[in-house]
Amino acid sequence: MNLLLHAAYFAAVKHSDQRRKNTAAAPYINHPLEVSCHLSEVGGISDEAVLIAAVLHDTVEDTATTREEIATTFGETVAALVMECTDDKSLEKAERKRLQVVNAPKKSPGAKAIKIADKTCNLRSILVDPPAGWSWTRQYDYFVWASKVVAGLLGHHPALDEDVQRVLQEGLDKLQPLAAAEGTA
Repeated sequence: MNLLLHAAYFAAVKHSDQRRKNTAAAPYINHPLEVSCHLSEVGGISDEAVLIAAVLHDTVEDTATTREEIATTFGETVAALVMECTDDKSLEKAERKRLQVVNAPKKSPGAKAIKIADKTCNLRSILVDPPAGWSWTRQYDYFVWASKVVAGLLGHHPALDEDVQRVLQEGLDKLQPLAAAEGTA
């Protein structure tokens, strides 16, 4: 428990100057904490390394944190999980998105759980308070892409699988007609 609390504090410091892209511009730390809570509450996951990695899943990707710093502070298992969930920011965005789809089935069960929870939380956020300036079409396109990533993650965590599929379907049902109407306007 102490290491999980330390990870939450570590992530809060690392993400302290970051905000979510939603119209509320919520503190970024809310997202990794939500992902870890989702794993515990919805997925029933109690594996401390997975919960810690969930809290830290964006630190290497979105801050100056290094893999070595994660490994030294939280252990090799956590560092490996974080790196499985980290996009290579040196690549173009389209390539990073393509690689998320390609690499999803290759992830460990722990990393798959984190990625499913991450996608579920991002999808819910889009439905409740989408990123500022995102059209209906962009929101719908994100759901379509996320469904391809999620397809490669399913099969290890039934409760997480069921929840993400429900959120995906809800979003696709809501956004498809809005995006279609937007495209004809």
